[in-house]
Formats: sequence, C-alpha cells, structure tokens
Amino acid sequence: MSLTQRSSRSNDHSASFIPTAVESLTIQSTALSTIANRLGSEFDDAVRLILGCKGRVIISGMGKSGIVGKKIAATFASTGTPSFYVHPGEAIHGDLGMITADDLIVMISYSGETEEVVKLMPSLKYFGNKIIGMVGAENTTLGKQADVTLRVDIEREVCPNNLAPTTSALAIMALGDALAVCLIRARDFKPSDFAQFHPGGMLGRRLLSRVADTMITENLPLIGPEESVREAIFCMTSGRLGLAIIIDNDRLLGILTDGDLRRALIMDPTMLDKRVRDFMTPVPVTISADAMVTDAEVLMRKYKIRALIVTGAREGEEDQVCGLLEIFANHQK
Repeated sequence: MSLTQRSSRSNDHSASFIPTAVESLTIQSTALSTIANRLGSEFDDAVRLILGCKGRVIISGMGKSGIVGKKIAATFASTGTPSFYVHPGEAIHGDLGMITADDLIVMISYSGETEEVVKLMPSLKYFGNKIIGMVGAENTTLGKQADVTLRVDIEREVCPNNLAPTTSALAIMALGDALAVCLIRARDFKPSDFAQFHPGGMLGRRLLSRVADTMITENLPLIGPEESVREAIFCMTSGRLGLAIIIDNDRLLGILTDGDLRRALIMDPTMLDKRVRDFMTPVPVTISADAMVTDAEVLMRKYKIRALIVTGAREGEEDQVCGLLEIFANHQK
C-alpha cells in the first residue's frame, strides 16, 4: 500500500470513534481489576520495605516505564516518601553516585529484560540496595533478582497492534498509586503535611491559607435584633450572600438566612414587620479568623452551608464578628 493510499484511508473520519474509546477504557479497566484481584503478600512486603527505608526511594525504568516511573517518584515525594527518578542509562554512566546504600530501588521493566535495567543490577547488589521489581512476569532477570517482585502482567496491550505500551503503562502507574495510598495511610499523612510540599499555585494557597486571609471584611450584612424582618431582607439583598448577621453591640447573636425566611413565611405571612430576633437562628456555625481554610471547608460540607461567619481569634473576641467566608465561591473564580 502506497503512502497516498494509507493517507486516504486514515483520513476517513466519518464514523464515530466512541465505540473504540469505550472498548479501550473497558479493556484497561478489566486489566486493573485482574491485577487487583491477584495482589498477594508481596505487595505488603513492598510497602514494608518502603516504610523501613532509611534513605530515599529511587525509581528507574526505560522508555514509557521511565515516564511512568517519574510520575510515581513525584507522587511519593509529594506525599511524604522522599523519592526521585534516575535514568538507568545515565546511572551506568556515572549517575550511580546519586544512590546511597540506604536507598531503596524500584526497578520498572515490563519485559523484565530491559538491557539498561539489567546492567544496573550487579552494581545495586554490590552496594547492598534492596530492590523492588515491577515486571510483567516473575520468570525474568529482574523478577528473579529483585528482593520483592510486583507483577503487572496483562493479557494484551489495548493498542490495536499490541505494541505500544498502553495497558501495561497504566497498570504500572496504578500499582504505583496504590503503593502511594498505602504509604499515605501508614504514615497518617495529613492535608497540612501535603501543603508543605505544595506551596505554589491554587492548591498550595488553599491548603496554607487561614480564614483571615480569605474572608470578606467589608460591607458585611449586619443588622440588630430589634430591626424588622423587612429591613433584614433589604440587608440580605444588599449583601448578596443570602443571609443577615444579627449582632448587638458587636456581639454575635444569630443569623437569618434565605431558608429561615422561607420557612417563617409559610408559618406566618405577616412576619415582615416583626422583629428579626423572632426568626433568626441563634448560635450559628462560626469559625475563628486564625483557623485554616481547609478546616472551614470541612465545616461547610458538614453543615451544608455556603458562607461562614468569622469571629475574632483573641480571648474575649470569640463572639465578635470580623468577616464572612465564602469558600466555594472563591474557588470557582
């Protein structure tokens, strides 16, 4: 077939590609389920080796395995397991100096016979490094020589030619993520710990920010308890937050929300000229100005509210309103 003929055939894009995509995703999903059902004690051994490592976890692999290895190393490093990637080809030409005897090595080779990976084994054995091998079968050079062997064998690649590392690459990445999740739980790695390694970008700002850094402090919808519900509605409308904060001499008394108004109107259609205190919710959910934004998110999800009243952090100011926090709105901007 000529190049022109192949080009003409490849340009026939009239049919939908969705069935092929669905088939691809289904095959890969099935492959992951098979690997999950086949996990044995060797997985526990691998996790315990990593937990007991006094140095760093070094990931190494060639080609697509190397790319996946870089991702696994990055995930480990950002979740409390010191880790980095070393290219096996560069390692046998000097980069072995980056590895110490206390380091644990994770070698990735689906065939288990990748030349650059196999060439590294004698040196690593000489240094005394423990090795976790991620391979497609145990009966391979890497599978036999590794201290712990994790099998990620699949029936076939989802690539129509069964050549491009597709399903196998996904399987290795998924198994690496499974290791990372187990390590996170074993180390009780918290969002506050995660934030230390992610100071940049929206994620870092959210995890490291305190309520005082994010709250609204101007034009708060404040109203006294003796004001009419009609005035409270005007206050809520001007504030555009769907609520009014009830205070008396700067002290928080309660909150009046859209929901409070709707429920009250059903019970008493003449409520507009009555006092706010008769319909407000006393002791509303609040948060301190020096609390973390992530803690505020937990409260908002728990109580299913979209705005939190912020109170003073100092002693004696616990019931003084100093702001409002709209987390979900801020994150959508």
